[in-house]
Amino acid sequence: MGKYSIGVDFGTLSGRAVVVDVSSGKIAAQAVKNYTHGVMDKELPGGAKLGRDWALQHPMDYLEVFYEAIPEALKMSGIDGRDVIGVSVDFTACTMLPLDKNHMPLCFLEEFKNEPHAYVKLWKHHAAQEQANRLNETARSRGEAFLDRYGGRISSEWLVPKIMQILEEAPEVYEKSAVFAEAADWVTFMLCGSFIRNACTAGYKALWSKREGYPSKSFFKALDARLENLVEEKLGGRIEPTGRRAGFLSREMAGRLGLGSDVAVAVANVDAHVSLPAVGITEPGKLLMIIGTSTCDILLGTEEKSVEGMCGVVEDGVIEGFYGYEAGQSCVGDHFDWFAANCVPGHMHEEAERAGMDIQACLTDKAARYLPGESGLLALDWFNGNRSVLVDADLSGLMLGMTLRTRPEELYRALIEATAYGQRMIIEAFEASGVPVEELYACGGISWKNRLMMQIYADVMNRPIRISASSQTPALGAAMFGAVAAGKARGGYDSITDCAKVMGGVSETYYPIPENVRVYNALYAEYSKLHDFFGRGGNDVMKRLRAIRTENGHA
Repeated sequence: MGKYSIGVDFGTLSGRAVVVDVSSGKIAAQAVKNYTHGVMDKELPGGAKLGRDWALQHPMDYLEVFYEAIPEALKMSGIDGRDVIGVSVDFTACTMLPLDKNHMPLCFLEEFKNEPHAYVKLWKHHAAQEQANRLNETARSRGEAFLDRYGGRISSEWLVPKIMQILEEAPEVYEKSAVFAEAADWVTFMLCGSFIRNACTAGYKALWSKREGYPSKSFFKALDARLENLVEEKLGGRIEPTGRRAGFLSREMAGRLGLGSDVAVAVANVDAHVSLPAVGITEPGKLLMIIGTSTCDILLGTEEKSVEGMCGVVEDGVIEGFYGYEAGQSCVGDHFDWFAANCVPGHMHEEAERAGMDIQACLTDKAARYLPGESGLLALDWFNGNRSVLVDADLSGLMLGMTLRTRPEELYRALIEATAYGQRMIIEAFEASGVPVEELYACGGISWKNRLMMQIYADVMNRPIRISASSQTPALGAAMFGAVAAGKARGGYDSITDCAKVMGGVSETYYPIPENVRVYNALYAEYSKLHDFFGRGGNDVMKRLRAIRTENGHA
């Protein structure tokens, strides 16, 4: 009988379980569970209101993914659960939650069910920007060396600013918390009963370094005297690289999922970082764009360098033996969804329905009829702030060049082009800092669904772009690490490099079109000027508008 591994990909709106044949990388079956509570950005289930820039989730939704999606995928595959040798999860990050001394979420407790700070803070929770600003100012004033590993600025999306917000706005939650955990590590704990922090999120999102550990007690005390012992008191747990084994499936969980208790459980990973081996990347110089609601860029290097606005460089953070670099864009699919939901006239929705298309497919089809530059539009892709290279959640989107003749599909195309320009800005930042980018790869739903977008990316970057062979790259990557946790002796692999040679790969490649490259080079030059003018202090109108909005009753 063949051997299989299960990967569980926890996304922004749903969780997906895949059953993968470890001898080929072929997905035998998959099942999706939409989160019951979705993203809570307006109010809690009990009605407690949330402020602007909040994004919470309910941890029970994650357990439901295990309880429903894994058994369903197993049933659909037709395999015997005893042939599953490994399981692993990947998760959005930084997605964090406070736990009690038994590693249970505080929001499960009656006393905290109506307290927003007791719930999961999703990666795109940006309400800790004030705390992030203060952290950056303090680190710079003290000359903290760790800032260089993160391109000079720490994001509001990361662990420490979110902890600071909890401490300042709900000190009772901070005091009750025994552990501040990444959701990835918590769900892994729920599988095997061992609480282990993965080196990926610890390094990229929690300021930890393999060589130096966390920042000093004096730094945390400078942030707030109450944080002096944060690491010792609330960031406990052994830190292990990805690919290691966290433990084995608990008897209780094995029974509930229809698996054996000898199934190896891998140390958790991040959805972006776990994807590299799934496209066959295990060496430096090959940048992978994981394109979804946001885009995350992962690149391996052989040495540590400081790159402006990168989300971090972590030794062994992606694959042991290399320095893993991360950068990204915080608004890609998100602003396509926003545009389709709010900026498209009713007659176009009716047209799409008549054609049997969803509205975004209709917009893409119409946008593809325009030549580069034909619309006269140029946009800044900051509708959810800027993650790289400016690292500023207070920036906002912009559209330039509209007239009374501008059509919705032209605006939609301009948004696509803006994300491509933002991606090129990131690549140029890497290369300017001496980190080579020799090949481009892409994965994620958009890379499979939107051919126009991938051609625009190839044209703007003037490079071929290789597309993942799997439409479920993160889940496949997670399953691959599950196979490594099981080991060769049990039918898996002893290294992710060996695993990637068999289970990873790419399908088609998009090549740049020379005449399009010429036009996009000119448009990118204009984008760069706008980028620096609005993003580097030439005109802080975006921040002044945000302040005016806040002063007039909109937090």
